Amino acid sequence: MRVLIGCETSGIARRAFAELGNDVWSCDLEPAEDRSNRHIVCDIRDGILLEGWDLLAVMHPPCTRLCRSGRRWMSGPGKWTQPKQLPRGRTWDDMKAEFELGVSVFTTCWTAPIPRVAIENPEMNDLAKDRMPSGLPKPQMVQPFWFGEPAYKATGWYLRGLQPLKETQRLPEPKHGSDEWKRWNAVHRMPPGPDRGRLRSRSFKGMMQAAARQWTGESTAPLPA
Repeated sequence: MRVLIGCETSGIARRAFAELGNDVWSCDLEPAEDRSNRHIVCDIRDGILLEGWDLLAVMHPPCTRLCRSGRRWMSGPGKWTQPKQLPRGRTWDDMKAEFELGVSVFTTCWTAPIPRVAIENPEMNDLAKDRMPSGLPKPQMVQPFWFGEPAYKATGWYLRGLQPLKETQRLPEPKHGSDEWKRWNAVHRMPPGPDRGRLRSRSFKGMMQAAARQWTGESTAPLPA
């Protein structure tokens, strides 16, 4: 299959799909961490989606203002009223611009002329849902520990032309509050810092290996209605 991994610099998803013999490329505004020659530095909206892909997996599109946790920065009571508080050093216009960017990237990828699409994104807030294409399904919510990764991080997948991911190597959960449980929550307990956003958004290898096996294995199967 010809596979495009969008909005990824780590190469984790690209390598998982490549290991199965697929023709895989990644793209992002930033260079690839592994310096792969299979990575294109570009805006995913600038034509690359029209180059005959069989599957598009968008890993980390700008979603901070689309998710439910970011709703409080976008509006006060009701819709599009002045927020009670804004992040330090940011303006409401900044929030709106980031919101519009997130909407643009998501909708461009979702409506791309590609038969199979998977977009990683949290469950959206009401403001974002109002701007989404009609018929957008609810995301499938999965956890890394379903795929052999000792970690908690609810991950949403919006799927078109693909079946939901099936768990592969589910790990038993640690006791709540134990040291192991705290280690599993490392993503959520990560201290502030310049790399916090990038590190928190990294893909989990086990999940990407499962996605590569399951989604490319459906290449000859009828597409879901």
